[in-house]
Amino acid sequence: MSSKDWVEKDFYAVLGVDKAASADDIKKAYRKVARESHPDHNPGDPKAEERFKAASEAYNVLSDSGRRREYDELRSLFGSGAFRRNARGGGQPGGMPFDVSDMFGGGAGDRRFGGGGFQDLFSSIFTGGQAGGQAAPRGPARGRDVETEVALDFGDAVRGVTLPLTLRAPGVCDTCHGNGAKPGTQPQTCPVCHGAGVTTRNQGSFSFSEPCRNCQGVGTVVEEKCPECHGSGGVTKTRTMNVRFPAGVADGQRIRLAGRGEPGERGGPAGDLFVHVKVRPDELFGRTGDDLTLTVPVTFAEAVLGTDLRVPTLDGAVTLRVPPGTPSGRVLRARGKGVVRRDGQAGDLLVTLDVVVPARLSDEARTALESFAEQTPPAAREHLDARVRRVS
Repeated sequence: MSSKDWVEKDFYAVLGVDKAASADDIKKAYRKVARESHPDHNPGDPKAEERFKAASEAYNVLSDSGRRREYDELRSLFGSGAFRRNARGGGQPGGMPFDVSDMFGGGAGDRRFGGGGFQDLFSSIFTGGQAGGQAAPRGPARGRDVETEVALDFGDAVRGVTLPLTLRAPGVCDTCHGNGAKPGTQPQTCPVCHGAGVTTRNQGSFSFSEPCRNCQGVGTVVEEKCPECHGSGGVTKTRTMNVRFPAGVADGQRIRLAGRGEPGERGGPAGDLFVHVKVRPDELFGRTGDDLTLTVPVTFAEAVLGTDLRVPTLDGAVTLRVPPGTPSGRVLRARGKGVVRRDGQAGDLLVTLDVVVPARLSDEARTALESFAEQTPPAAREHLDARVRRVS
């Protein structure tokens, strides 16, 4: 793909965000598009698959502040007409429809890009090269990253668990093992770029490099294409892999599995797999950081007289002592019964006591409570009574 093709893509429109969108807005928009267009949710829908790939491509540039800034500058140059058609007509050699000297002022370079020039900037954005330096040789492209979502039970997230994960996504072609060539043949070195993946043309005193059009920047060509993948080296298939979720993984956390994403073109390095974790809520326990939380109801008599409470944990049960005169809302702590951290230490179980007021009383209970009330000193409300007298 040529440099012009890269710049003419509107990555903001692909993600549905404004050019002034923040990094968080871009991330949220990408996740939304990726979730809606993911091949797992749209089996057999090529348009959804293309939209998923386009969103990954857009996010790859816009999520990097340096690449995004350079991409914006290039887009502004095109929009302002800085790239003008050659006044002599007919375009440039090699099919380039722009007069490069119009941009570079006779080969001096554009200072906005460090004096390195147009192609060096593209090398920085899209091929990882250094601005101001010679374009690096290209090779088989790295595969795109793949994102998916997994829901875990609360207990599994706290303890850690290994689960099989099934994905329907691009994978290495089993027929050609990823090189794109018909079995019994091998890709050949590109005769145009001699394996470099880029070609260089001279524009006066300026050398202009771009991906080789003969091999699309891969450096090799396939004369006899694989009948299964038609030369791409990858096919969409169902894969199942075992994924280890570490103890204490939290809701909303993202786990990266290096090299488990989309395979690279013609044997290039694979992308990464990112697994977004959703933790199902538990009917009893909550979580605050590394501590587990639990609310336990107690009777008025238990709170007043004190008692021993047997409460559950995720790994058995513990006994907690409720001191006499404990108010509602008091938090008791069971140390080491929370989430195990990476250093082997564990958080605590925080038990909140909720004094329950009965809705109905028997006659005997009511008589006993009235007798108790007559012998109980009144609550300390003098500071409230003083304010009432002042405002009355």
